[in-house]
Amino acid sequence: MKYSKYSAIIIGSGISGLLLAYKLSKSKNIKDGILVITKTELINCNSKLAQGGIVGVMPEYNKQDTVSSHVYDTVKAGAGLNDFNAVKFISENSDNAIKELIKIGVKFDKKKDGSFDFALEGAHSLPRILHTKDKTGYSIESALIQKVLAAKDIEIYENSMALELLSDSTNAVRGVLIYSEITGEFEAALSNAVIIATGGAGQLYSNTTSANVTTADGIYLANSVGAKISDMEFIQFHPTALGVEGVESQPLVSEAVRGEGGKLVNKNKERFILNYDKRGELAPRDIVARAIYDEMKKTGEKFVYLDISDIGAKKFRQNFPSITSYCEEYGINLENCLIPVSPSAHYLMGGIEVDLNFETNIQNLYAIGEAARTGLHGANRLASNSLLECVTGALALYENLCYKKLDAPKTYDEKIKNLLSKYQNEEPCYDDGAPLIKKQIKQIMWENAGIVRTESSLKKALFELSEIEKNFDTKKVYSDFASFEVRNMLKVAEIIVNAALKREDSIGAHYRSDTQKPFDTLQTEDRESDKIFIK
Repeated sequence: MKYSKYSAIIIGSGISGLLLAYKLSKSKNIKDGILVITKTELINCNSKLAQGGIVGVMPEYNKQDTVSSHVYDTVKAGAGLNDFNAVKFISENSDNAIKELIKIGVKFDKKKDGSFDFALEGAHSLPRILHTKDKTGYSIESALIQKVLAAKDIEIYENSMALELLSDSTNAVRGVLIYSEITGEFEAALSNAVIIATGGAGQLYSNTTSANVTTADGIYLANSVGAKISDMEFIQFHPTALGVEGVESQPLVSEAVRGEGGKLVNKNKERFILNYDKRGELAPRDIVARAIYDEMKKTGEKFVYLDISDIGAKKFRQNFPSITSYCEEYGINLENCLIPVSPSAHYLMGGIEVDLNFETNIQNLYAIGEAARTGLHGANRLASNSLLECVTGALALYENLCYKKLDAPKTYDEKIKNLLSKYQNEEPCYDDGAPLIKKQIKQIMWENAGIVRTESSLKKALFELSEIEKNFDTKKVYSDFASFEVRNMLKVAEIIVNAALKREDSIGAHYRSDTQKPFDTLQTEDRESDKIFIK
C-alpha cells in the first residue's frame, strides 16, 4: 500500500472543491500540498451541468435588489425551515463571490450597454441571476480547472475513489483511504484537513439530472465516522428535465426557459399549471414538479411539454445553446415549439451538517457544496442558490483554514492501522452484478421515495433495500467502483427513507400524500411561509 501526506485533501472536483483548492494553493500554511480526488475526470461533476446561473445580490449594479429581498425569497421557498443566519451570511457574501469568479476569468453575460444581464427565475421576486448563456456551471468549472491545473501545489488524482475516512481513537479524521481503478492500488493519504465536496445523491434515483458520479459517497463517508447528517428527506425534483428515457442522467431544461416565457402544457396543448398555483410556471420548484407529476398521472403520459412559442425557436437557440444541442441530439424539433419535459431528482437540500465555518462535528472534517447541509435551503432550494452556496462555502472555508496549522500527521494510531490492514491483507473481489444492483436501488427509490410518498411506499423501500443488502456484502474489499457505490447508495438511501418516514407532515420538497390534503386543493392556498416578513 502506498502512503502519502498532504496539508489538505479535497474529495470532489466540482466548483466548491476546485475553488477551495485554488485559493488554498496561494496560502502560506500549505507546506505539504493539496490533493484533489475525483472518480473520473475533473470536469465530470454536477457543477458543470448547472445551466440557469448563480444568484448575485449586487445593489451596486442591480439597484432594486437587496439582501433582505433575497433572504425573504430564500426563506419563503424553503418553507421557513431555513437557518436564518446561514441565509443571511450567504446572501451578504454573494457580491464578493461573484467578484471572485470574475477575477478568475468567468465572463457573465452583459447587455448591449455593458451592464450585467440579470435574469429572473422561479420564486425570485426580481431578476438577480447572473449567467453565461445556459452553461453557467460549465463556464465556472472550466475557468477553475485552468487555474487548478496551473497551480504548482495541487496534485490531482483522477479515476480515484475515497473509500474510507481514516478516523483515529479520538474520532478525529487523519486522512483518507483511496483506491485507483486504473492501477488497482490502495493508498493511505494522511492529512489534518479533509474536505468533502462530492455533491449530492441524485444518482440514488432512476430519473435524475445529476452526473453519473453523484452516488452520495461523501455523505456515506461522513456518516461512517459519526458526522451529523440531517434534512435528508428534502430531495428537490426539478420540474423540467428533458423528456428522454433510458439515460443515466437526464439533460436539464433550465428554469430560465420558463423565466423567458416558456409555458407548461399537456398533450392536448392545454396550459394546466394555473389549476395548481396562481404563480404559474414560476412557482417554487416543488409545487411545479408535483403539478407536472399530477398532470402526467391524469393524462397517462410520460411527459408534459414546454411550449416555447412566446420565445420563438430562433431566440431560443441563441439564448439556450446547450439545451438546443440536447434537443438536436435526441431528435426534438424546436420548430414545433414543444419540448417534452418531466420531473427528475435534482438536488439534495440536506446532507452533512456544518456551521458557518463549514466545520462538521468531527475534528478535521469539513464539507462544502451540495454535500453540506448549511441550512440555506430549508425544505426547498430557491433557484440558482446552489452555485452561490458552492462559491461562498469554498471562500469561507478557505478563510477558516488559513488560520489553522495544516501540517500533515506524521503517524497514525492502532485504530487506523487496523482499518488499513484490512485493505492490505484481504484479496479484493469483483462483483459483476453491482451495476444491476445500482439500477435496482435507483428504481426502488424513484417508485417509493420519490415525488409523492406514503408510509406504505417508504416501508416497502426499506424492505426492498434490506433484501438487497442480505445478498450483497457491504463490508468486503472490492476491486471496482460500482461495488463501493452500491455500499454507499444502500446506506444513504436508508437514511433518506427513514428521514421521510419520520417526517409525517408535507412541507417543501417532502410530500406525504397519506397525511396531507389533496394536492389540487392544497396548492391553491398560500403557504404559512409566504407570510414571513424579514426586516
